[in-house]
Amino acid sequence: MSDENSSSTYTVLNVMGPYREPREQAFSFDYSVGRPHWATPQGVRVKVAITEELEYFKVTVLGINGGSVGQQLRVNQMLSREIADQKLELGSQDGMFDDRRDVMIGFFVDELEHLSPLLQRWMESQKDRVREDIRGKAGI
Repeated sequence: MSDENSSSTYTVLNVMGPYREPREQAFSFDYSVGRPHWATPQGVRVKVAITEELEYFKVTVLGINGGSVGQQLRVNQMLSREIADQKLELGSQDGMFDDRRDVMIGFFVDELEHLSPLLQRWMESQKDRVREDIRGKAGI
């Protein structure tokens, strides 16, 4: 969540979600984020696209299908949080919340399209770890 550059160092103080976005095919997480030079934390909402990010990671990258309704719910919760955490990190690296203001990190399209390949590379690099985590916590 941080790197050597102190201006990019941040701390996640709290995370709430996932919430189902009412008019979008997405889940969202609300992060309370602090930086050493800020007097108070700021809010960062991160949206995870259900088809383009969550299902892509679950089915295409991880090859997960099947399981009970409860197992699928748990897997979706775990994966959407993993994706949201990584999008938060990529947003920080991209300078999206360097200034002290509330931010929304949406879908990686249009002006954020340059971050999509980074997210896909992260998914590929983390697939073995995430599969093992799912096996242990959801039994799939």
